[in-house]
Order: sequence, then structure tokens, then C-alpha cells
Amino acid sequence: MPSFTELSLIEMQTGLREGRFSSHELVEAALERIAALEPSLHAFLHIAADSALKQADEADHKGMAGPLPLHGIPIAIKDVLTVDSMPATAGSKILEGFRPPYTATAVKRLQDAGAIVIGKTNTDEFAMGSSTEHSAYGVTHNPWDPSRVPGGSSGGSAVAVAARLVPAALGTDTGGSVRQPASFCGVTGLKPTYGRVSRYGLIAFGSSLDCIGAFGRSSEDVALIFEIMAGWDALDATSVEKPMVSPSTSLHSAQGESIRGMRIGVPQEYFIEGMQAEVQTRTRAAIAQLEDLGAEVSEISLPHTEYALPVYYILAPAEASANLARFDGVRYGPRAEADSLREVFFKTRGQKFGPEVTRRIMLGTYALSAGYYDAYYGQAQKARTLIKQDFENAFEQVDLIACPATPTTAFEIGAHKGDPLAMYLEDVFTLPASLAGVPGISFPVGFDNQGLPIGMQLLAPHFGEDLLFKVTHIYQQVTDWHKRKPEI
Repeated sequence: MPSFTELSLIEMQTGLREGRFSSHELVEAALERIAALEPSLHAFLHIAADSALKQADEADHKGMAGPLPLHGIPIAIKDVLTVDSMPATAGSKILEGFRPPYTATAVKRLQDAGAIVIGKTNTDEFAMGSSTEHSAYGVTHNPWDPSRVPGGSSGGSAVAVAARLVPAALGTDTGGSVRQPASFCGVTGLKPTYGRVSRYGLIAFGSSLDCIGAFGRSSEDVALIFEIMAGWDALDATSVEKPMVSPSTSLHSAQGESIRGMRIGVPQEYFIEGMQAEVQTRTRAAIAQLEDLGAEVSEISLPHTEYALPVYYILAPAEASANLARFDGVRYGPRAEADSLREVFFKTRGQKFGPEVTRRIMLGTYALSAGYYDAYYGQAQKARTLIKQDFENAFEQVDLIACPATPTTAFEIGAHKGDPLAMYLEDVFTLPASLAGVPGISFPVGFDNQGLPIGMQLLAPHFGEDLLFKVTHIYQQVTDWHKRKPEI
């Protein structure tokens, strides 16, 4: 038997049910590996060792009496999601020491299914970033090359899975913050349809964009997490009450199947000048592999793609400026000393917000200000509608869209320091799907000549996650890119 940390989520589930090992052994092995690798990776902001071991012992004592799908399995949670009694910093000093009295719905559903939250992972401050360099608590390092970023903002969760610290982890995707780090770290990552997973307990960045997603080593692992946490929630007015095709059923039906007749569109706008040659080559090769498996591949156009970047960086900062107004030193976290309430607000926010968060609040406030609202925010909303219509038109012709997840592989830490636009351009391929609210999955399709992972995206119509899991699973049955691991 491989070491416990080498087991996938599904392998852990099977082994526990068959009694081949205990939950205590799984959690203990995870904690030992975290202790060994954390100094070099910095994937975690909080490790709940004592409570995790206690829960593992309780799970072992109960045995497998109940049909809990995640019974006794350790997972990690991005630190923008609340977990009762654990710190929730969102990677920011303005929430330092804050412990929420409630648990996010998505996390609670995983816990109710038997999962053990082993810790909270590092993130760009308030999920604003594409590299996990903007955390107030330090940079997370890519396990494939510690001199490079893991992507962001869910870099800590992606690293935790890639480095075999946990078999699965939750992240959030506002403009690509699950799919991009999944690509950089060589794991599988899902952004669900907006509204499919409850946002209750998510510390908000952009309320019309934020989605809670998941990382795993394979489509099968991610599908299990998604199936458990998805569904309508009375505590979230944006969650959707809509029947769901069971991903596990979809994957079961995919065993031994081809994807013959599946129509896959390749948007010409996603293969741009300046993108890394190996990324284009490996993505094209993966699309050709899907064609060999029976898919009908054709070129399509998403003509308003070029507007996604400017539209996103008007709308997302505008929503952030409103959402982050609540952090003022009165209700959450530390408070600056001052002689008046007005000074408390100014000093607390000025001292505790980092530079990227401050930049986005200023951009958003400007876009929403009198005299500029119609010129910027209003126009951006109109352009967003056109981007959404592009996808709707495309999905009348094809079943899925295949494209690169990122224009390059993981870049060096500090490469974009002082150049916010260069950092924003890292999300150029993930932003359109976020603006349209459609689901997407990123999965490994190869490596560049420096040994860094390359990921590809599949995008589906709204609520088409089952198609994403099925096609990715079939691809992963005939390739082994998702089985490769960093030598750490």
C-alpha cells in the first residue's frame, strides 16, 4: 500500500470502508507531512491538529455504521470560508484574530458528510490576486518549483493538494482563482455555475462573481466534493433551486465509454499572440486527444472576449468597494487607536488593508462615484451581457468549450511586482466564464520544458458540471498527467 498521503480521495474513501486503515492514521500522516513541508511551502495559515485528531478518533470509534461519503477524510479549506471556532483572516491583517461563530454552508455539508477540516489555507488578501503573493501572512510557494508562484488567489489550497498534504481542498473562484492555480500546480480544479453552491459563510469579494469550488487530484475526486456541497440554501438568496445530475452517476456511466459525438468548440480568441508556446502546444494536443476519443472538434468565436479583462476590473472592484466597507475596526478584527470614530475608520482601514486591496477599493469607489457610474460601471454591465450572450450562442452549436487555462506556466515570485496590469493579464482566459457565470474545470495536460504543469479548461453551459466531470474523467482514464507529482 502506498503511504497514506499518496492516496487519492476516492482511495481513502474505499480504504476506510474496507477497514484497511483508520481515520487517525490518515490525519496523523497528513499532519506529519504538513509539519515537514510547511516551512518551505507555506500553504496553511491555521492548522487544527488537536481537533482533527479528536474528530478522527471519534470517526474511528463510530466505524462505518452510517453511509457518510467523506467519513474520516482530512480536507483543507481556503481562509475566506468561515469555520466555527477557527480563525478566518481572508489573508488580511484587518481580520487578524477573528473567529466566526458559524460555519459556511459548503463546509458544513462536507463536515456533515464526515470530512475533517485539518486547517485553513493561505490566500491573496480577500481573494484579490493571481499568485498568493498578496497575503498579509506571507507568500505560498509552488511545490514544483518553490521559486515560483502557485497561482491565486486559492494558491494555498492548490498547493495543499499538489504537495499531497490533503486529498482535496476548497477554494473560491471570482475571476479564475480556482482554475488558474489548479493549472499552475498540476491538479484538477472546478469553478461551478454561479448559484450552484451556496456562498453563505464566504467572506465576499465580488458578490455577482464569487463561486466556491474544489481542488482534487482527479475529476472523480472533485466530483465527489462538488456533489456533496452543491444545492439550494435558504441562507443564500443567490443559490439556485434546480435539480442536479449526479456527478457520481455521470462518472459511473462514463466507465469504458468514449465521448463519441460530443461537440467541442475551440474559441479562436483564446490562442493569442504572446502566450507561451508550450501552453498552446499541449492544449492543442489535449484537444486532439479528445478528438481521438470521438469528440467532434470545431473552431468557434467568442467575439467579445477582448472586453472581459476591462469589464472584470471595473465590476469586481466596484463590488469589492461595497463589500469591504464593513471592515472598519468596529465589528471585526483589530482596531486602530484614535480620538474619534471617524479616525478609527480611517486609521484601521489605512493600516490594515494591503496595497492590492486598497488599489481595488479605490478603483471600485471611483467607478461607482457620481458622474462616472454610467460611463464605467453601467457600460461594463452592458458589455458583460454581451460576453454572456457569446457563450449562450456558442452553446447552441457545441456541448463544451475547450481552451487554455492560463497564457503561461507558473511565473517567478516577484515577476510582476510593481506591475498590477501584468498580474491582471494572468487571468485573461478565466475571466470570461466568470462574467458569464458558466462552470469550468481545469485539469493537467502536460508540462513545459522546465517541468512546470500546464492546465486546460473545459467550459460548459449553465449547470452542466456533469458534462465537465464526464469528459475530464474519460480523458484522465487514458492519460496520466494528473498522476504526476512534484518531487518534494
